[in-house]
Amino acid sequence: MIPILSIEDISAAIQVAIAPIFLLVGTGSLLNVVTARLGRVIDRARKLEELIEGGESADKERRHLQELKVLDRRMRLGNRAVLFCSLSAVLICILVGLVFVLGFFGETAGILIAVLFVIVMAALATGLISFLMEVSIATNLLRVRHEFLTGRYKENKTAQAD
Repeated sequence: MIPILSIEDISAAIQVAIAPIFLLVGTGSLLNVVTARLGRVIDRARKLEELIEGGESADKERRHLQELKVLDRRMRLGNRAVLFCSLSAVLICILVGLVFVLGFFGETAGILIAVLFVIVMAALATGLISFLMEVSIATNLLRVRHEFLTGRYKENKTAQAD
């Protein structure tokens, strides 16, 4: 037989179940940032592939191939971040449902909800670590080459023109 629940019981269960929604919103925002960065990495990789296939000097081709290797690593990390953040979001949705439904059963559901919450946090942390690694690699890649900082690129251009 289905127990008859009061409005207060249902209201309390909804209030408790809504709390993880804020975590879901934050995770969704993070996914938006990660996928935007991933899209830019993919666009840059495609552009470099076109430049290499179009033929260029050996020096430029070497630099572009090195950059492609870094972009490939960034894509793998970005994809991992998307995977784990998405997994976290799905688990948060399951958690919300369980908190709502199992809220009516009292303390017996507490362990299941706690374990699921720990899994959610582990998936989110893994996604964040992957994202931080991708950002770190991007920052290292985007260091300005020494020849541009010292103005030597002008000397190289002049030497090539002669």
